[in-house]
Amino acid sequence: MAIAEALAPRAPIAPAATAAPLVQAVDVHKHFGAQHVLRGIDLEVRAGEVVVILGPSGSGKSTFLRCINHLETMDRGHIQVGGEQIGYALHGERLLRVSGRELARQRRRVGMVFQQFNLYPHMTALENVIEAPVGVHGVPREQARRQGLALLERVGLRDKADAFPAQLSGGQQQRVAIARALAIEPELILFDEPTSALDPELVGEVLATMRALADQGLTMIVVTHEIGFAREAADRVVFMDGGVVVESGPPDEVLGRPRHPRTQAFLSRFIGHAA
Repeated sequence: MAIAEALAPRAPIAPAATAAPLVQAVDVHKHFGAQHVLRGIDLEVRAGEVVVILGPSGSGKSTFLRCINHLETMDRGHIQVGGEQIGYALHGERLLRVSGRELARQRRRVGMVFQQFNLYPHMTALENVIEAPVGVHGVPREQARRQGLALLERVGLRDKADAFPAQLSGGQQQRVAIARALAIEPELILFDEPTSALDPELVGEVLATMRALADQGLTMIVVTHEIGFAREAADRVVFMDGGVVVESGPPDEVLGRPRHPRTQAFLSRFIGHAA
Protein backbone atom coordinates (compact mmCIF):
# COMPACT_ATOMS: atom_id res chain seq x y z
CA MET A 1 0.00 0.00 0.00
CA ALA A 2 1.29 3.46 -0.88
CA ILE A 3 2.06 6.02 1.80
CA ALA A 4 -0.73 8.25 0.48
CA GLU A 5 -3.24 5.43 0.96
CA ALA A 6 -1.88 4.69 4.41
CA LEU A 7 -2.36 8.31 5.43
CA ALA A 8 -5.84 8.97 4.06
CA PRO A 9 -7.99 10.92 6.58
CA ARG A 10 -9.20 8.80 9.49
CA ALA A 11 -12.78 8.97 10.75
CA PRO A 12 -13.29 10.03 14.40
CA ILE A 13 -13.60 7.23 16.96
CA ALA A 14 -17.13 6.00 17.60
CA PRO A 15 -19.06 7.52 20.54
CA ALA A 16 -19.15 4.10 22.24
CA ALA A 17 -15.38 4.27 22.58
CA THR A 18 -15.36 7.60 24.41
CA ALA A 19 -16.60 6.56 27.90
CA ALA A 20 -14.13 5.66 30.67
CA PRO A 21 -10.40 5.85 29.93
CA LEU A 22 -8.65 2.58 29.19
CA VAL A 23 -5.30 4.07 30.23
CA GLN A 24 -4.97 6.54 33.09
CA ALA A 25 -1.57 7.93 34.08
CA VAL A 26 -1.36 10.25 37.09
CA ASP A 27 1.74 12.18 38.26
CA VAL A 28 4.23 9.68 36.80
CA HIS A 29 7.86 10.30 37.78
CA LYS A 30 10.97 8.36 36.83
CA HIS A 31 14.63 8.89 37.70
CA PHE A 32 17.71 7.26 36.25
CA GLY A 33 20.24 8.11 38.93
CA ALA A 34 20.34 11.90 39.22
CA GLN A 35 18.49 12.35 35.92
CA HIS A 36 14.80 13.14 36.40
CA VAL A 37 13.41 11.71 33.15
CA LEU A 38 9.65 11.89 33.81
CA ARG A 39 8.49 14.87 35.83
CA GLY A 40 4.81 14.30 36.52
CA ILE A 41 3.05 12.86 33.46
CA ASP A 42 -0.75 12.96 33.43
CA LEU A 43 -2.47 11.28 30.48
CA GLU A 44 -5.72 9.49 29.71
CA VAL A 45 -6.39 7.33 26.66
CA ARG A 46 -9.87 6.10 25.80
CA ALA A 47 -10.66 2.70 24.34
CA GLY A 48 -10.41 2.87 20.56
CA GLU A 49 -8.30 6.03 20.61
CA VAL A 50 -5.02 6.52 18.74
CA VAL A 51 -2.65 8.82 20.63
CA VAL A 52 0.62 9.87 19.01
CA ILE A 53 3.40 11.17 21.27
CA LEU A 54 5.89 13.53 19.66
CA GLY A 55 8.94 15.22 21.12
CA PRO A 56 12.71 15.56 20.83
CA SER A 57 15.08 12.74 21.73
CA GLY A 58 15.52 12.48 25.48
CA SER A 59 12.12 13.94 26.31
CA GLY A 60 10.97 10.76 28.12
CA LYS A 61 8.59 9.39 25.47
CA SER A 62 9.96 5.85 25.33
CA THR A 63 10.48 5.70 29.08
CA PHE A 64 6.83 6.58 29.60
CA LEU A 65 5.73 3.78 27.24
CA ARG A 66 7.92 1.30 29.10
CA CYS A 67 6.38 2.37 32.41
CA ILE A 68 2.91 1.52 31.13
CA ASN A 69 3.67 -2.21 30.84
CA HIS A 70 6.18 -2.29 33.71
CA LEU A 71 9.32 -2.68 31.62
CA GLU A 72 10.44 0.29 33.71
CA THR A 73 9.29 0.94 37.27
CA MET A 74 7.98 4.34 38.28
CA ASP A 75 9.34 6.26 41.23
CA ARG A 76 6.05 8.04 41.89
CA GLY A 77 2.52 8.13 40.51
CA HIS A 78 0.48 5.37 38.92
CA ILE A 79 -0.64 4.08 35.53
CA GLN A 80 -3.73 1.92 35.20
CA VAL A 81 -4.76 -0.10 32.15
CA GLY A 82 -8.37 -1.18 32.38
CA GLY A 83 -8.39 -0.25 36.06
CA GLU A 84 -5.30 -2.36 36.85
CA GLN A 85 -1.74 -1.17 37.48
CA ILE A 86 0.58 -3.60 35.72
CA GLY A 87 3.18 -5.06 38.07
CA TYR A 88 1.19 -4.39 41.23
CA ALA A 89 -1.91 -5.45 43.12
CA LEU A 90 -3.83 -3.40 45.68
CA HIS A 91 -3.92 -4.94 49.16
CA GLY A 92 -5.91 -2.70 51.45
CA GLU A 93 -4.39 0.70 50.82
CA ARG A 94 -0.99 -0.60 49.72
CA LEU A 95 0.31 -1.51 46.27
CA LEU A 96 2.41 -4.66 46.37
CA ARG A 97 4.47 -6.20 43.58
CA VAL A 98 2.88 -9.23 41.95
CA SER A 99 4.49 -12.56 41.09
CA GLY A 100 6.07 -13.20 37.71
CA ARG A 101 3.11 -15.35 36.69
CA GLU A 102 0.63 -12.65 37.63
CA LEU A 103 2.72 -10.03 35.84
CA ALA A 104 2.59 -12.14 32.66
CA ARG A 105 -1.20 -12.29 32.98
CA GLN A 106 -1.42 -8.53 33.46
CA ARG A 107 0.89 -7.84 30.53
CA ARG A 108 -1.47 -9.72 28.24
CA ARG A 109 -3.53 -6.52 28.28
CA VAL A 110 -0.72 -4.65 26.49
CA GLY A 111 1.20 -5.48 23.32
CA MET A 112 4.36 -3.62 22.40
CA VAL A 113 6.21 -3.05 19.13
CA PHE A 114 9.83 -1.99 19.53
CA GLN A 115 12.14 0.06 17.37
CA GLN A 116 14.51 -2.85 16.67
CA PHE A 117 11.91 -5.60 15.92
CA ASN A 118 13.37 -8.01 18.57
CA LEU A 119 12.46 -11.14 16.60
CA TYR A 120 14.09 -14.45 17.48
CA PRO A 121 16.51 -15.06 14.58
CA HIS A 122 16.33 -18.86 14.88
CA MET A 123 12.53 -18.92 14.59
CA THR A 124 10.36 -18.51 11.51
CA ALA A 125 7.91 -15.62 11.23
CA LEU A 126 5.06 -17.88 12.38
CA GLU A 127 7.09 -19.29 15.27
CA ASN A 128 7.88 -15.75 16.43
CA VAL A 129 4.20 -14.85 16.35
CA ILE A 130 3.02 -17.89 18.36
CA GLU A 131 5.88 -18.00 20.89
CA ALA A 132 4.11 -15.97 23.62
CA PRO A 133 0.63 -17.52 23.22
CA VAL A 134 2.09 -21.05 23.46
CA GLY A 135 5.08 -20.56 25.76
CA VAL A 136 3.68 -17.97 28.17
CA HIS A 137 -0.11 -18.17 28.03
CA GLY A 138 -0.62 -21.89 27.39
CA VAL A 139 -2.59 -21.69 24.14
CA PRO A 140 -2.60 -25.10 22.39
CA ARG A 141 -0.03 -25.06 19.59
CA GLU A 142 -2.42 -25.92 16.76
CA GLN A 143 -4.87 -23.22 17.86
CA ALA A 144 -2.02 -20.71 18.14
CA ARG A 145 -0.78 -21.73 14.69
CA ARG A 146 -4.18 -21.06 13.09
CA GLN A 147 -4.42 -17.72 14.84
CA GLY A 148 -0.82 -16.87 13.92
CA LEU A 149 -1.43 -17.53 10.24
CA ALA A 150 -4.53 -15.32 10.40
CA LEU A 151 -2.45 -12.54 11.97
CA LEU A 152 0.24 -12.84 9.32
CA GLU A 153 -2.53 -12.59 6.74
CA ARG A 154 -3.76 -9.47 8.54
CA VAL A 155 -0.37 -7.77 8.14
CA GLY A 156 0.06 -8.98 4.56
CA LEU A 157 2.68 -11.67 5.24
CA ARG A 158 0.84 -15.00 5.07
CA ASP A 159 3.25 -16.14 2.36
CA LYS A 160 6.24 -15.46 4.66
CA ALA A 161 5.11 -17.72 7.51
CA ASP A 162 8.07 -20.09 7.08
CA ALA A 163 10.69 -17.39 6.43
CA PHE A 164 13.33 -16.55 9.01
CA PRO A 165 13.95 -12.90 10.00
CA ALA A 166 17.19 -12.75 8.00
CA GLN A 167 15.16 -13.58 4.88
CA LEU A 168 12.80 -10.63 5.43
CA SER A 169 13.19 -6.91 4.78
CA GLY A 170 13.16 -4.53 7.73
CA GLY A 171 9.57 -3.54 6.95
CA GLN A 172 8.49 -7.17 6.82
CA GLN A 173 10.25 -7.90 10.11
CA GLN A 174 8.43 -5.02 11.75
CA ARG A 175 5.09 -6.27 10.41
CA VAL A 176 5.86 -9.70 11.88
CA ALA A 177 6.59 -7.90 15.17
CA ILE A 178 3.18 -6.22 14.94
CA ALA A 179 1.51 -9.60 14.35
CA ARG A 180 3.41 -10.95 17.37
CA ALA A 181 2.13 -8.10 19.54
CA LEU A 182 -1.43 -8.80 18.37
CA ALA A 183 -1.12 -12.52 19.11
CA ILE A 184 -1.79 -12.01 22.83
CA GLU A 185 -5.06 -10.23 21.95
CA PRO A 186 -4.17 -7.03 23.83
CA GLU A 187 -6.54 -4.25 24.78
CA LEU A 188 -3.78 -1.73 24.07
CA ILE A 189 -0.75 -1.74 21.79
CA LEU A 190 2.30 0.46 22.30
CA PHE A 191 4.56 1.45 19.39
CA ASP A 192 8.01 2.76 20.29
CA GLU A 193 9.32 4.57 17.18
CA PRO A 194 8.37 1.59 14.98
CA THR A 195 9.74 3.05 11.72
CA SER A 196 12.94 4.73 12.93
CA ALA A 197 15.15 1.72 12.12
CA LEU A 198 13.74 1.31 8.60
CA ASP A 199 15.02 2.51 5.27
CA PRO A 200 12.77 5.31 3.96
CA GLU A 201 11.26 3.16 1.19
CA LEU A 202 10.03 0.63 3.77
CA VAL A 203 8.31 3.08 6.12
CA GLY A 204 5.07 3.24 4.14
CA GLU A 205 4.23 -0.46 4.47
CA VAL A 206 4.55 -0.34 8.26
CA LEU A 207 2.51 2.87 8.53
CA ALA A 208 -0.16 1.29 6.32
CA THR A 209 -0.38 -1.69 8.67
CA MET A 210 -0.62 0.57 11.71
CA ARG A 211 -3.25 2.69 10.01
CA ALA A 212 -5.34 -0.40 9.24
CA LEU A 213 -5.20 -1.39 12.92
CA ALA A 214 -6.30 2.11 13.92
CA ASP A 215 -9.25 1.89 11.53
CA GLN A 216 -10.21 -1.44 13.11
CA GLY A 217 -10.59 0.31 16.47
CA LEU A 218 -7.43 -0.88 18.24
CA THR A 219 -6.31 1.37 21.07
CA MET A 220 -2.81 2.60 20.27
CA ILE A 221 -0.16 4.83 21.84
CA VAL A 222 2.50 5.62 19.25
CA VAL A 223 5.85 7.30 19.85
CA THR A 224 7.07 8.47 16.45
CA HIS A 225 8.57 11.28 14.41
CA GLU A 226 6.24 10.54 11.49
CA ILE A 227 4.33 13.82 11.40
CA GLY A 228 2.18 12.71 8.46
CA PHE A 229 0.99 9.66 10.38
CA ALA A 230 0.28 11.82 13.43
CA ARG A 231 -1.74 14.27 11.36
CA GLU A 232 -3.87 11.73 9.54
CA ALA A 233 -4.18 8.72 11.87
CA ALA A 234 -4.15 10.16 15.40
CA ASP A 235 -7.19 11.14 17.39
CA ARG A 236 -4.91 13.13 19.66
CA VAL A 237 -1.32 14.36 19.54
CA VAL A 238 0.72 14.79 22.72
CA PHE A 239 3.95 16.80 22.65
CA MET A 240 6.49 15.98 25.37
CA ASP A 241 9.70 17.79 26.22
CA GLY A 242 11.90 17.68 29.29
CA GLY A 243 9.86 14.90 30.89
CA VAL A 244 6.54 16.76 30.86
CA VAL A 245 3.50 17.01 28.58
CA VAL A 246 3.85 20.45 27.02
CA GLU A 247 0.58 20.40 25.08
CA SER A 248 -2.03 17.94 23.88
CA GLY A 249 -5.00 18.10 21.54
CA PRO A 250 -6.44 17.16 18.14
CA PRO A 251 -3.83 16.89 15.37
CA ASP A 252 -5.06 19.97 13.49
CA GLU A 253 -4.57 22.06 16.64
CA VAL A 254 -1.23 20.74 17.92
CA LEU A 255 0.34 20.33 14.47
CA GLY A 256 -1.43 23.17 12.68
CA ARG A 257 -1.67 25.80 15.44
CA PRO A 258 0.78 24.86 18.21
CA ARG A 259 0.48 27.18 21.20
CA HIS A 260 3.68 26.52 23.11
CA PRO A 261 7.04 27.87 21.85
CA ARG A 262 8.69 24.49 22.51
CA THR A 263 6.16 22.74 20.28
CA GLN A 264 6.55 25.41 17.61
CA ALA A 265 10.33 25.08 17.64
CA PHE A 266 10.16 21.28 17.36
CA LEU A 267 7.62 21.29 14.53
CA SER A 268 9.48 23.97 12.61
CA ARG A 269 12.11 21.33 11.80
CA PHE A 270 9.47 19.15 10.15
CA ILE A 271 6.60 21.22 8.78
CA GLY A 272 7.81 24.79 8.62
CA HIS A 273 6.32 26.40 11.72
CA ALA A 274 8.18 29.44 12.94
CA ALA A 275 9.74 29.02 16.32
